[in-house]
Amino acid sequence: MLKMLKYEIKNVLEKDPAAKNWVEVILLYPSTHAIILYRVAHFLYNHKAYFISRALSQLARFFTGIEIHPGAKIGKGLFIDHGMGVVIGETTEIGNNVTLYQGVTLGGTGKDKGKRHPTLGNDVVVGAGAKILGPIKIGSGSKIGANAVVLKDVLAKATAVGIPARIIFGKTIPIIEIKDYLGKTKRMYNDMII
Repeated sequence: MLKMLKYEIKNVLEKDPAAKNWVEVILLYPSTHAIILYRVAHFLYNHKAYFISRALSQLARFFTGIEIHPGAKIGKGLFIDHGMGVVIGETTEIGNNVTLYQGVTLGGTGKDKGKRHPTLGNDVVVGAGAKILGPIKIGSGSKIGANAVVLKDVLAKATAVGIPARIIFGKTIPIIEIKDYLGKTKRMYNDMII
């Protein structure tokens, strides 16, 4: 757990130019609080302590505005920037190093039983207000534009925009390096806002 926490903090420091140090990330980032509480709740959920895990999940939602069902499967390095209003459903699967912005919903359509929420690959970026609904797959390295409503699979390294989302191919987005006022180098996509 401590190793995972270190990775999560390092990831925030690399992805968020506003993050100045690890103390700030631990104490002042609601997304860090939500993810830590999710990890504990997920552990309890996997050990069939469903009520306690859901109670912890709801406590996290109350304090952070981020709702993560304890049954969701989330890889390391999830970064939720400005996390208010983020919802992650029970059967959602999220790969490593995924970035979600405020107002994102990874939800179901209300029609299915079993697997009813999306699966996101590694290194996916989901813009503010985007809704990804149903048991669909978002390929690794994909980008989902702000306020997009995604109802169909998105291939790896594609970009989906609009309502309903349409796929845009062929655009590679370079990673740039920036230096903060202390001279620390951070790597990030040059189009952080999609």
